[in-house]
Amino acid sequence: MDELLLEAFRHNAWATKRLLEFCSALTPNQLNATATGTYGTIISTFNHLIYADAGYLPRAKVTRPAWAEGDESDVSDLNELEARVEEAARLWEQYLADPLDARYKVSLDQGAYEAESFVPIAQALHHGSVHREQICSILTALGLEPPDLQVWAYAEATGHAREVR
Repeated sequence: MDELLLEAFRHNAWATKRLLEFCSALTPNQLNATATGTYGTIISTFNHLIYADAGYLPRAKVTRPAWAEGDESDVSDLNELEARVEEAARLWEQYLADPLDARYKVSLDQGAYEAESFVPIAQALHHGSVHREQICSILTALGLEPPDLQVWAYAEATGHAREVR
């Protein structure tokens, strides 16, 4: 297993769960807030982000969760969304456990699109960061200070980095 890539996906899941935890204190009105330039409301953005995170998993190596195969209906229960983040994270770890060939061709969108295998991997990480930042923008517009989701914060929280005096 490529430990570098594995840690990137662990950060991805950690950041989403950290943001969900922060948002658990919000009112329903705040969860339904949006801001210019964002995907949608906080709750719809979480749903989209988490649904896509599982959706980017190549089907050839893992079975996607049933909730990622249906329509992208919004779930308002943040605990359910966190459980979905954890399930997708386990599946990404399973996928990353086998040696990966970055140039292997994968079929996407029911065969309508083909890409090298690194594409959905890089897209999953990029996509998560973009939408978490959109949620943070909405929080800032609400006058709230969002949590630090940077890799530095993850590394310190998980014992992978520390300040040396």
